[in-house]
Amino acid sequence: MSGFWEKAGATRTLLAAVKARKMRYFGHIMRSSGSSLEKEIIQGTLPGRRTRGRSKISRMDNIKMWTGLETGMLLRAADDRLQWRSVVRDAANPRIEDG
Repeated sequence: MSGFWEKAGATRTLLAAVKARKMRYFGHIMRSSGSSLEKEIIQGTLPGRRTRGRSKISRMDNIKMWTGLETGMLLRAADDRLQWRSVVRDAANPRIEDG
């Protein structure tokens, strides 16, 4: 079944849509004023420890991996809507360079 989706090119557009939505939601939550449970969950600043086993990849880890930016730079970029839109566009639709 995966061969069909690859031939149709749907997997790339689906992944781009998921990345863009996750990143837009991240920017929306980070721009909200004050402290909220959603901010703490996304940033991973809740007290306590995880259970044993392989560590989970957090939303913040995904966004850092997709953008190549560190946490501080992400938070500053998310505060500026225009800058955040360009970060989301670049991360969701990376340009493929030919050698």
